[in-house]
Amino acid sequence: MSDTTLNLAERCFVWSELDTAQQQALLQRPTQKVSAALTQSVNEIVESVRQQGDAAVLRLTQKFDCPDLTELRYPAERIAAQVQQLAPETKAAIDTAYGTIRRFHEAQQPQAISVETAPGIECQMRYAPLSAVGLYVPGGTAVLPSTALMLGIPAQIAGCQRVVLVSPPDANGDLAPAILYAAQKCGITEIYRCGGAQAIAALAYGTESIAKVNKIFGPGNSYVTAAKQMVSQDPQGAAIDMPAGPSELLVIADADANPAFVAADLLSQAEHGSDSQVVLLSPAASQIEAVKNELYQQLSSLSRADIARQALANSALIEVADLAEAVAISQDYAPEHLSVQTANADALAEQLTHAGSLFIGPYTPESGGDYATGTNHVLPTYGFANTVSSLGLLDFYRRYTSQRATRDGLAGLAQAIVGLAEAEGLDAHARAVTIRLEQDI
Repeated sequence: MSDTTLNLAERCFVWSELDTAQQQALLQRPTQKVSAALTQSVNEIVESVRQQGDAAVLRLTQKFDCPDLTELRYPAERIAAQVQQLAPETKAAIDTAYGTIRRFHEAQQPQAISVETAPGIECQMRYAPLSAVGLYVPGGTAVLPSTALMLGIPAQIAGCQRVVLVSPPDANGDLAPAILYAAQKCGITEIYRCGGAQAIAALAYGTESIAKVNKIFGPGNSYVTAAKQMVSQDPQGAAIDMPAGPSELLVIADADANPAFVAADLLSQAEHGSDSQVVLLSPAASQIEAVKNELYQQLSSLSRADIARQALANSALIEVADLAEAVAISQDYAPEHLSVQTANADALAEQLTHAGSLFIGPYTPESGGDYATGTNHVLPTYGFANTVSSLGLLDFYRRYTSQRATRDGLAGLAQAIVGLAEAEGLDAHARAVTIRLEQDI
């Protein structure tokens, strides 16, 4: 079966036949090719929200989402009415996911430490929950209650004092019942109807309706990601979790992998959005051919086939020399999601340290992590998995240190402290020690 609107043969490559520039171009994220124009547009949106507050957010929300919206805050009675419409089976699915995600994140709770670093010197590491956090749940072409859980559960466990959820409304000014039920499970009552870069700006700087938060969490499209990075670089803005943008998946599959499984995983990410990117690395030309045929066959039955086709046009099926080359490419690409469908997948996964989250073995679909295995699906994209971690409970805390010294403890360290202060020419630093030891007890 073929698809006349998509020629996957044009997306099949042999890595060794490409020069370095071609290899780099092949794995460039689609959204990074339009960054200059996008950045200018996002900057204009952010500035308009900073200057005009609610008026700018409402104007943009009316333009992109709900023409008749006049109030950003979602009324409590309307939230309750929406939740009542939710099908029991959807509630049950959310309840199950809530349980697995909560169990995994509860195990991440930080413990304060206290160390006597020298006689009479006690140093501590302490943790405090962030006081105000903003959670961004994307809207657009898909309803994502799973993201509300992934963000809301760790905020709930950490005990953040104020938790704000924002999400773009539908044309009637409503959010999906599933998102609202997930928010209820997480104890979130402060909900606003706005999305895009304007919602990020509102959270970062505050408006008449939305009080400023300290840190913004959540994935989004390229506009949301650019806005998050922009406000995080402004001292008056807000911190962010990570650059979590359009979805991406890399699959490493050997000759014995099930091509139907591989294709299903690739399509599960391709259907997220036209700016998603999926990549297959395999040393077996037969596997690539089989996956290509499976993509055509499975694509024909998808409700979001048009979106998946656009994403596949930016993706690649790559024949590599061997699994070692596949590992090297993956480590350099640093994918958001990394699926390992090979013999001895556990051993190979030990070498794959640059990824947002790994999915190991044939019965670990990437969609499991999206919804209910328990790991967090908010992950670094654009190759930031080289240095940025997946979202976890600790992201909702700040850590800080304390120290306490006795007089004898200070005396024991005085020579080191004074010596270093004098070496740096900082007399007052040295004097802060000696003045204490000159006093009689």
